[in-house]
Amino acid sequence: MKNFISVKDVLDIPGLVKEALELKKNPYNFKKLGENKTIGLIFLNPSLRTRISTQKAAKNLGMDTIVMNMDKEGWALETQDGVIMNHNTVEHIREAAAVMGQYCDIIGVRSFPRLVDKHEDYSEDFFNKFIKYAGVPIVSLESATLHPLQSLADLITIEETKTKARPKVVLTWAPHIKSLPQAVANSFAEWMTRADVEFVITHPEGYNLAKEFTGNARIEYNQDKALEGADYVYVKNWSSYEDYGKVHSMDSHWMMTNEKLKLTDNAKVMHCLPVRRGIELADEILDGPNSLVIQEAGNRVWAAQAVLKSMLESIK
Repeated sequence: MKNFISVKDVLDIPGLVKEALELKKNPYNFKKLGENKTIGLIFLNPSLRTRISTQKAAKNLGMDTIVMNMDKEGWALETQDGVIMNHNTVEHIREAAAVMGQYCDIIGVRSFPRLVDKHEDYSEDFFNKFIKYAGVPIVSLESATLHPLQSLADLITIEETKTKARPKVVLTWAPHIKSLPQAVANSFAEWMTRADVEFVITHPEGYNLAKEFTGNARIEYNQDKALEGADYVYVKNWSSYEDYGKVHSMDSHWMMTNEKLKLTDNAKVMHCLPVRRGIELADEILDGPNSLVIQEAGNRVWAAQAVLKSMLESIK
C-alpha cells in the first residue's frame, strides 16, 4: 500500500480487516518492522482518537512519531501555485511537504474542508499536493471529503460483533448545532458499499451525499422505514452537499433514542465521536447495552496499525 487516502487504495478489504483483528490479538508481533522508521503526524485541525490511536499503532510497530499541529506550531501554508506570497502565508506546500518527506518515512495528514467552495474541497488539492511533493507514503488522518481510518475501524467493529452473515447497516443523519463536513458519512458509505452488508442511508431531503461515494446504496427519507430490521445503526450529522455546507434541518425527531431502536432488530449503535449528547444521540443509548462507540473507538488503533504495517512492508 503506497498511500491510504480512500478505500480505493485497498486491494483486499476483507484481508485488511482480518489483519487488523490479528493485530488486535497480538499487537507487538511486528515491532521490528518499524524499527528506525519515523512517522510524521501533521494536524491542521484538532484530534483526539485519530492522533492517539495512530501514535499507539506506530509505537506497536516500533516506529518513532513526530506530531506537529500546523495551526499552532508551523508556518501558514500557501497551497496555490503561481501566486506572489505577499499576504499571510509564509511557506509554500511545495517546500513544506518536501522537507517533511526528508524527515519522515510515512506522513499522516489531517485537514478539514472550509465548507464554502464545493469544488475546492472536493478536489482534495491539499492532499494531492502532499502526495506529489512529500515523496513518501501519505496516510489520511481525515481529509475534506473522507476519513478512511475511521471507516476501516467501523468495518472491523461490525465484523467482530455481527451475528449474521450479511447484516443490515443503516447510516442515519442526526441533528447538530453547526455545519459539519460530509467526510465521515462519505467514507462510511464508500466502505459499506464494498462490504458484504445490506446498506441503507437515511436523511431528510436536501442532505443527499455525493453519488460517487453512495454508489448503489438505498436512500430512504423516512427514518423509521429505514430502521426496520436494522442490525447496525451508524449515527452521524453532515451538512448539505447539494446546497454546499448549509444546514436545512435541526429536526430533533431524527435523534436516535431507545424508542427508535424498537424498530430495529436490537441494533448496535455506532458513532465516530465526538458526539453531542442529547442532540445526535440520547444518553440512554450511549450509556446503554446497544452502544458500540467505545469499542469502535478502540478499534481505531488496529485499523491504523494494519494500514501502517502494509505501508512499512511496501517501503522496506
